[in-house]
Amino acid sequence: MMEAARSLGFAARFVTGYIYVPNRDGPGWLGGGSTHAWCQIYVPGSGWVEFDPTNGIVGNRDLVRVAVARTPDQAIPLSGVYYGDRCDELGMEVEVNVKSEDPLGNTSGKQHLSARAINGCVELK
Repeated sequence: MMEAARSLGFAARFVTGYIYVPNRDGPGWLGGGSTHAWCQIYVPGSGWVEFDPTNGIVGNRDLVRVAVARTPDQAIPLSGVYYGDRCDELGMEVEVNVKSEDPLGNTSGKQHLSARAINGCVELK
C-alpha cells in the first residue's frame, strides 16, 4: 500500500506496533499485544492518516504505535550478530498488555501500551 500511494505522488511511511483486540479483554488488563504493521499516508489538508489494509482500519483506532520509518527495515527494534554456543542463550519472554484509562474498562477510553521483558532489559510504558 505504501508503494501504491507513493506511485500516486503521496508521501507514505511504515508504522509498526501493536493492535488492540477487544475480544481478549480480561478483568484488569485489556487484550491485544499482537505485533502488527500498517502505513501512514500524508493527505494534504488532513496530515498523516493511518491506514491498516489488513483490518480495514482508517485512523488509529485500536493501533498502538511503537516506531515510524520510511521503510520496514528501518523499524527493526534489534539487529546484530551473536557468536556462541546454543547453551549460552539466556532466553527472553515478553509480555505486552493494553490497559484502558476508563475505570469501568470500557473500550472507548484511551489505551496504554505496557510491555516488559523477563530475563531482558526491554520495558515500554
